[in-house]
Amino acid sequence: MAVIKANGYGHGLLRVAEALAGADGFALLDIKDAIALREAGYRQTILLLEGFFDVADLEQIAAYDLATVVHSEWQIRCLDAYPRAGSLDVWLKVNSGMHRLGFPPLEAAMAMEALQRHRAVREVTLMTHFANADEERGVSAQLETYNRIAANYRAPRSLANSAALLRYPDTHGEWVRPGLMLYGASPFREVPAERLGLKPAMTLKSRIIATQMLKAGDEVGYGGKYRAERGMRIGIVACGYADGYPRHAKNGTPLLVEGGRSQLLGRVSMDMLFADLTGHPEAGVGSEVTLWGAGMPIEEVASFSETISYELMCALTSRVPMLT
Repeated sequence: MAVIKANGYGHGLLRVAEALAGADGFALLDIKDAIALREAGYRQTILLLEGFFDVADLEQIAAYDLATVVHSEWQIRCLDAYPRAGSLDVWLKVNSGMHRLGFPPLEAAMAMEALQRHRAVREVTLMTHFANADEERGVSAQLETYNRIAANYRAPRSLANSAALLRYPDTHGEWVRPGLMLYGASPFREVPAERLGLKPAMTLKSRIIATQMLKAGDEVGYGGKYRAERGMRIGIVACGYADGYPRHAKNGTPLLVEGGRSQLLGRVSMDMLFADLTGHPEAGVGSEVTLWGAGMPIEEVASFSETISYELMCALTSRVPMLT
């Protein structure tokens, strides 16, 4: 099941669905996006990861044959108020230790039994979500909790996110839910995407629109966050935080100028940022700058910005043209 929430992690919902049309299912958050997929002709399972928000949603869920997560007792009460029989596929979410969504272990059995005999429910899948699959702590404690509950039922299982899919084969179950890895980024801080055989689906590029010569002591940009230690040349790049590039990226954040490694200087502006042209005498107005993607791992940029690659992808704004 391909996770394509948040507008396909910033890549475009329908663009991603087309690229992943062979997936057995899609998972996302917004019912309007799920309906858009159905109306675009996608017939596979489409799962609403946060489920429904009131009983009125259930009519559309049934009409468009969507699957829905049930994570709280109030949602079961909504199902009780829904009149149609046998029309809904539900995924019961177990809180196995993340403490975000899901029934705690002592309540999961009651919820499962209520859903299995519920007049509105056609099939129940049992799911959970791992908090530390990408970290040294791993999944063992949560997996033990989940398995203790799942052992009592013959139901499809869904546990694995990208990190668990790559690292813990015993979590795979009938449904896996890859997200970040589909877009070519590593879910592990210590393992680059290239080592996992992943290729970036998104490359953010711009061009230099002006150059400046600095002398020793000159400051760059708002707040003078970079001061030249010697004479040097810089390029002004047409990209800023209004495009989704992180304003809090630090001096030294890597980028490519005409395919060669360079670095960000100074504070990112709304519409522009500064690139060090030291070592790039050929670069000038019109030169291509790669901010992340092919040749410039998004994980590196995220690390210098004290964030994660998910946030960079999802923060890309609508004014950035997507060429393919």
